[in-house]
Amino acid sequence: MHLNEDPVLSVRNLTLRYGDGCTDCRESLDKNRCAICGSVWAANDISFDVYPGEILGIVGESGSGKTTLMRSLYFDFDPTSGCAVLRDYKDGMKNIWETSPAERRMIKNNIMGMVYQNPALGLRMDYSAASNIAEKIIAAGSRNAGFMTRRATELLEAVEIQTSRMSEAPKYFSGGMQQRIQISKALANNPALLLLDEVTTGLDLSVQAKVLDLIRKIKAIYGISILLVSHDLAVIRMLADRTIVMLDGKIVESGLSDQILEDPQHVYTQQLVHSLI
Repeated sequence: MHLNEDPVLSVRNLTLRYGDGCTDCRESLDKNRCAICGSVWAANDISFDVYPGEILGIVGESGSGKTTLMRSLYFDFDPTSGCAVLRDYKDGMKNIWETSPAERRMIKNNIMGMVYQNPALGLRMDYSAASNIAEKIIAAGSRNAGFMTRRATELLEAVEIQTSRMSEAPKYFSGGMQQRIQISKALANNPALLLLDEVTTGLDLSVQAKVLDLIRKIKAIYGISILLVSHDLAVIRMLADRTIVMLDGKIVESGLSDQILEDPQHVYTQQLVHSLI
């Protein structure tokens, strides 16, 4: 992690509101819903940076806005307002949410990789594991079959899936293995930033541990920056260099992970940490 370098990603004032909003919205929020007009502020004025080679953890309960934030970055949701810039896109000078569909596809295929909590969102379940990776490579403009085969082999080996199973479809793999295939697909074009959304939720503890080990290994091998969303502080403790704590669509605390876990300042963070002990 190099805080003296330019961030890989900078997000400023990300807001995503469901509903028309009203003049009283910001003063009349009950959790993240306006008591006057009923609008829901899924993300409310969120700002943060991700630096080269770091894992930034985002923690919070269900409904806190973590997934909204993550999926807005990957263009699954359109924010109401805000700005996000990537160091590797237009020298960090252009808001990615003000780009054309073609530019968005280019960003998704070359600069970012996404791993969803539900593997069915990130994989074609009827394609082979190798074809899932090849699809991502083709989307980035390569048509070299030999390269695709080599890259799929390399990536599946990196996530510890036997290459003898390359031609099998993800629907025949366990949940933990589906997440590994998703990770290998996300890495296909050497992205600068990997987005991981609750990747261990619903997995057995032993499988969780293997996936977390794999994430550590990937960071070490590829030197990639990772944005890691979880509701589980144990996952954050194990992996994240810095952590953002979210509640009701807002950031309530941020800092070095050790600092937040050892000396939480916000009441909600204190509750989270005490539930871990």
